[in-house]
Amino acid sequence: MAHTTRLGMMRKIAMALPEATEEVTWGTDINFRVRKKIFAFPGDGDSLTVKAERDEVEALLADPRFTPAPYLARGGWVRCDLRTATVDWEEITELIHTSYCLIAPKTLAKLVSPT
Repeated sequence: MAHTTRLGMMRKIAMALPEATEEVTWGTDINFRVRKKIFAFPGDGDSLTVKAERDEVEALLADPRFTPAPYLARGGWVRCDLRTATVDWEEITELIHTSYCLIAPKTLAKLVSPT
């Protein structure tokens, strides 16, 4: 799947969340936000950076696709390399939803169904 298609899929998942917006910052970096707070960086479609549950970070980092996110790792952010042949879109949806729920106000987070 081309990186633009992966970016489109990530956009579809993120923008379906309550009050989600898309912004371009730092020149060309796309990010998804809720009430001005970033909950996901889709990169150019080759990676996805999200905030993870504290108790999930270690397990995610044990997977070679995941690395600590530059500048954000101490806050529980991880980057997933999506350049593999197949992307598990259920997993990506769960990562985006979890990150959203960790960042969004509780009133919005409770509107998101667990994946």
